[in-house]
Amino acid sequence: MDLATGKVIVLEANAGQSRREYLQQILNQDASANTWLVRCDRHEAGPWSGLNELLINLLSQVQSIAPDLITKHDYELTRVMPEWQKIIAVRYPCLTDISPQQEQIRNYPADRAFRIIHGVINFLLEWFEKSQSSRWVIACDRFDCSGGLVRIFFGELMRRCRQKIDLTLIVAISPECNQSDVLGKFKREYLGEHLCLNLTADETDISQSEIADLAAKLQRQLEDDLIEQETHLPKLINYLRLSNQPAVALKYQIKAAHLYTRRGFYEDALEHAQLAFAELERNYPEDIDRLWSVSAILYSCYLALDKPTLALETITNAMQKTDNHQFLSQGYFMLAMLYIRALPGRDLSQAEKYLDQGLVELEQTDLSAEFKLFQTTFNRNGMALVRHRQGQPQAAIEICEWCYQQVNAVIQPDQHLLYRSVLLFNIAQVYDFTGNFSQALEYLTDAIAIDPNYSEYHNLRGNIHFKLGNLADALTDYQRAIELSAPYPEVWANIGQCHRYTGNLPAAIEAYSIALDLQNNQFSILVARAQVLEMVGQLEAALSDYNQALSLDANQPLVLANRAILLYELGEIAAAVADLNQAIALEPENADLYQNRAIACIANGDIDTAVRDLQTYLNLRPDADDRQDVENQLVSYLEILQKQ
Repeated sequence: MDLATGKVIVLEANAGQSRREYLQQILNQDASANTWLVRCDRHEAGPWSGLNELLINLLSQVQSIAPDLITKHDYELTRVMPEWQKIIAVRYPCLTDISPQQEQIRNYPADRAFRIIHGVINFLLEWFEKSQSSRWVIACDRFDCSGGLVRIFFGELMRRCRQKIDLTLIVAISPECNQSDVLGKFKREYLGEHLCLNLTADETDISQSEIADLAAKLQRQLEDDLIEQETHLPKLINYLRLSNQPAVALKYQIKAAHLYTRRGFYEDALEHAQLAFAELERNYPEDIDRLWSVSAILYSCYLALDKPTLALETITNAMQKTDNHQFLSQGYFMLAMLYIRALPGRDLSQAEKYLDQGLVELEQTDLSAEFKLFQTTFNRNGMALVRHRQGQPQAAIEICEWCYQQVNAVIQPDQHLLYRSVLLFNIAQVYDFTGNFSQALEYLTDAIAIDPNYSEYHNLRGNIHFKLGNLADALTDYQRAIELSAPYPEVWANIGQCHRYTGNLPAAIEAYSIALDLQNNQFSILVARAQVLEMVGQLEAALSDYNQALSLDANQPLVLANRAILLYELGEIAAAVADLNQAIALEPENADLYQNRAIACIANGDIDTAVRDLQTYLNLRPDADDRQDVENQLVSYLEILQKQ
């Protein structure tokens, strides 16, 4: 087998010891390479299965040679390897992670997991450089059993690192798997040799009673240790299912679904929630409490995975099965959020009705006065979002401020700090939207005082400083957001903007490049970097960025015009005219496009079109400051035509 650098080699064969031995033989071919054989079965080691094994194999060496790397990447490493929380103290915990369970009102967005992936990739790149490693070859057994996050990780690792660390990836899959799904995160050009072998599959020779013993032993090990639970939940669930203990497995499936939803690992949470829901419907249809709990998880997963119709169906069905006023109150709130944020054809009036109905149901509960007030403010916070979307910012602000005042008046000062910070953040967002940046800054600073390590707050405050022209303060906040988070493409793009406006163009290019390395399909950042590259005279590099941006969205007249000007400067006149033709077709009322095309057409010898374009320009811009100059040009071009 050719272990070609920068390629993904696919081994298609039955799973088992024979396949692992074959993979090891492949790795042994290159004695000079650093090689790893990892097992990517999410049912055994969870969402990060395979990647966590790779890191565990590396970390003892990293600890002895470059412990600073472990400190620098503490957040990402402890997310992928929860057991390392007992070894590594995460420097910047935020309230989303450390609030008491009953106060955890925020699930991380899916992009947090994406940042973890790139933090680990940065860790590997930095280790490769520090250790002066030779090329890397990683073999991933049971890759068809891997989780969505691991597939994204290896796809992004190949995109970013296949040349930087001379990487070869081998993925072993079973013949019956859906190959387009399993290999879909790899670009086609990365795929190398595809080898199909007829290897012997392992036969299971362990009895159900033996598996049950393993499950019981693991249960005792976990007990109330949350870190051990996060580490071993998938394996325990697998043991319990294999030993035909679905009722016990159900308890842990619900735990896993809750945990992964809070972490932002939505595909993995969805799998556990769907299995749990099916088991509940099949064997415990009267267990309304657990059915509701799992339905809420399914709702969150579908919403995060951009499947709002399924979220609507799930929560509607759950509400039809209960007369519990607390559940119905929550359900109406969730329906309202769908109509505000996610469903096609946003319906704010329907959302408002649902929120009001939620309050009616809440009043009929037997909750304590304090908890009922808390839930009321949560509901009204949703109404503030409705008012904001309706274009009533002052009403939205007044509702948010009322919520904050109620929480402060009734709830103990050391309780629900996360929720308090969210309320302040929401007020800041409305003020930001209305252009009252000084007020937005004040509320956001108060939110940061409560939850100082939540990087998203610093990013938004940096944006507000930027709008106020406080570029030094903006840069300070952006840099703090980077320090507090795994790699954050949006913030690196914002840093690029800061440097651009302060005139530090090399630093702007560097920041834009980091943002694009993390997420390479950002149209606006490709255009921004192209413009700065033009400013510093790197025309070919700028052209490459314009080309990539327009490959993502060709219907951008101003970007086509920018590329046309660059092509003109590079002497590619016909290509410049073609871009301007397309730009004018997209935006025929833009006078400047005609003036630009006139210039290009003159250089191309097409005086007829240049004359028509200048006439169109004057018609569209009768009060143009340069009208006299354009008229003089037009006269000279007409004279040339007459001589012809």
